[in-house]
Amino acid sequence: MAIDTAPTAHTPAPAPAAPERLSPRARLVLFVLCAAQFMVALDFSVLNVALPVLGKDLGMSQAGLQWAVTAFALPSGGFLLLFGRIADLFGRRKLFLTGLAVFGTASLIATFAWNPEVFLAGRALQGLGAAVIVPTGMSLLTTTFPEGPLRDRALGISGTLLSLGFTVGMVLGGVLTDTLGWRSTMGLLGVASAVVLVLAPGLLTESRHPVRPRLDIPGAVTVTGGLLALIYSLSTAAQNGFGNTDVLVTLIAGIALLAAFVAVESKAAAPLVSLPMLRRRTVAWGNIGGLVTFSMMSTVVFVLTLYLQEVLKLSSFETGLVFGVQGVLSVVAGMYAPKAIGRFGARRVLVGSLLGQGVLTSALLGVGAGSGALLATAAVSLASMCHLGAIISYGLTVTSGVPDEEQGLATGLVTTTQQVGITIGIPLLGVLATTQGDLFTGVRTVLGIDAAILLGAGVLVAVGLGRGKTQ
Repeated sequence: MAIDTAPTAHTPAPAPAAPERLSPRARLVLFVLCAAQFMVALDFSVLNVALPVLGKDLGMSQAGLQWAVTAFALPSGGFLLLFGRIADLFGRRKLFLTGLAVFGTASLIATFAWNPEVFLAGRALQGLGAAVIVPTGMSLLTTTFPEGPLRDRALGISGTLLSLGFTVGMVLGGVLTDTLGWRSTMGLLGVASAVVLVLAPGLLTESRHPVRPRLDIPGAVTVTGGLLALIYSLSTAAQNGFGNTDVLVTLIAGIALLAAFVAVESKAAAPLVSLPMLRRRTVAWGNIGGLVTFSMMSTVVFVLTLYLQEVLKLSSFETGLVFGVQGVLSVVAGMYAPKAIGRFGARRVLVGSLLGQGVLTSALLGVGAGSGALLATAAVSLASMCHLGAIISYGLTVTSGVPDEEQGLATGLVTTTQQVGITIGIPLLGVLATTQGDLFTGVRTVLGIDAAILLGAGVLVAVGLGRGKTQ
C-alpha cells in the first residue's frame, strides 16, 4: 500500500492554521471513503455465522468451509502493496472506483452462486476488489484531509467504523441468515458497493503521488506468488498431509519465491517493502505482534462459530449475538487503549495485550460439549478487548521513530500485516478443527495451540523490543 511516501517538507515558518471543522463537502467525502472501508470490514465477518448454513446449501464439507474465508483473504492481502503502487502511477480515484465496481460485481456472483466453485470464485474476486479499495481509500483520505486535527479526526472515525464493521457484520449476518438466507449477506455487499460507486465520482478528486514511483513488478510477482503458494500448501497439508505431491511442490515454490522477493527488494530502486526499514527493531517486532494478534483472533472467531452452531446447536442469530457482545467491548477498548498507551507506552500495551489475549483464549478450553455459550461469550469478548489494544499499539510501535519520508512505507506494512494475519490464521489452524474426526475435540485443539502461540509471541515481542516506552 502506498500512502504519501514522498518526503514531507519542513520549513521554520509556521504553516497557516488548518480549519478545525469539516465542511459539508468534506463530510460527504469522509462518508464515502469510510463507507467503503466499512463495507470491506463487514465482508470479513458477515459471512462467518452463515458458514454452516452455506456449507449445507452448496454441498461444502466442514473442511472446505475455511476456503469461504480464505478465498477472500488471500487476494485481499497478497495484492495490497501492488495496487497501492499502481494507484500512485495511474490515479487513486480511478483505481478506487474500479475496485468498487469489481467488489460489487463479485458480490453478485457470490449471491447467485449455484455451486462451491462459483461461490469461491466470487469470494476471490471480492478479495481482489478489497485489495484495491483498502490502500486507495486510505490514500485518498490522507491526501484529502490536511495533516493535523482534521486528519486525526478523519482517521479516528475511519478506525472506529472498521471496528464497528466487524461487530455489525457478525450480528447482521445472523439476522439475515435466519430471515432471508445466507445469500442476502452477499447481496447486501453488492447493494452497498453500488451506492458508494454512485456517490463517489462526484465527490472525489484525482490524487497521485507527487513523485511518480516505479512499479516494482518483480517484487510484486514474487511476494504475491510466494504468499499464495505457501498458504495453499499449508492449508492442503492440514487435510492431506505433507507427503502429498501438491503440498511439497507448492511449499517449496512458496519458500523459493519469498526468498527471491527478499533478493529482489534488496536491489530494487523503488521496492514494495523497504528491507532496511524491516531491520528496525520496532518495525520488525511490532509487525510480528500485529501478525499474531490478527491471525489468532480470526482463528478463534472461525472455530467458535463452528462450536456454537454445530456443537451447541445455536442459531445463526444467537451466534451473531455472542459476537455482538465481543464487538461492543472492542469499541469500548478502542476508547481507552490510547489512554493506556499514553501512560505506559505502545510497547508495554502491545506485550500486555498479546499476553492477555493468550490467557483469555486459554480460558475457552473450559467450554463443554453440552454447554459453554456463556463462557465463550465472556472469554472471547474480553480477549477481543486485548486484541484491539494490540491492534492500536502495534501500529504505533511500527511507525514510531520512522522518518517522515518513510511513514508511508511503514503505514503500508501495518496494513499488509493486518491483511496477511487475517489470511493465514484460518488455513493454518482453523482447518484442524474440522479434520480431527470429532469437531469438539478439534475446536479445543485449535484453541490450545492458539493460546500457546499468543503467549509465546508476547514473551518474544517483549524481549525483542527491549525496555523503554515506545510512543
